[in-house]
Amino acid sequence: MGKRVPPNARQAVVVYGDDADSAESTVVLYEKQGAVWKREGSWPAHNGRLGWTTDHRMDDERSPVGVFSLTDAGGSLDDPGSRLRYWYDDNAFASMIEDGDEHVHDFDYVIAIDYNRLKGVAPFDWSRPDGVEKGGGIWLHLDHGDGTSACVTVPESGMKTLLRALDPRRHPVVVMGDRKRLSA
Repeated sequence: MGKRVPPNARQAVVVYGDDADSAESTVVLYEKQGAVWKREGSWPAHNGRLGWTTDHRMDDERSPVGVFSLTDAGGSLDDPGSRLRYWYDDNAFASMIEDGDEHVHDFDYVIAIDYNRLKGVAPFDWSRPDGVEKGGGIWLHLDHGDGTSACVTVPESGMKTLLRALDPRRHPVVVMGDRKRLSA
């Protein structure tokens, strides 16, 4: 995790909430063209039920604040044209949903946020290099209308746009947190 966007990053997904305890946020896709960051799209979103934290822990229901790379994607639906490596696995994602769960489609499309995870592996790989207590399995995924355990949710149209736009050759990152911490 970093506090600054790396110099080689040419795409940034910025996720910001109005305050530290808010589960509501906005996702904005930016692409760097020359020295200028150009806004390419934005969507309403949700983050951790209890807001944001600079010290994320397993099950704290807060999304981690910081700058993280985006390297891997997947889902329980076929690849919609992702430029990131895409893992289709209906069974891996289905195993996270209980029968009759209203969140059955949350993982149709996901983009793994490289927080306490190995890069270059499927999003549903549960390896945690910094230990299980630091949490992990934090993704951008389909919105279900309210806060999450720590993920960031985006409407389906936004997820498809992000999957098709994010290009590993442009070193995409996600910059996430509440407005106050992001402006510090």
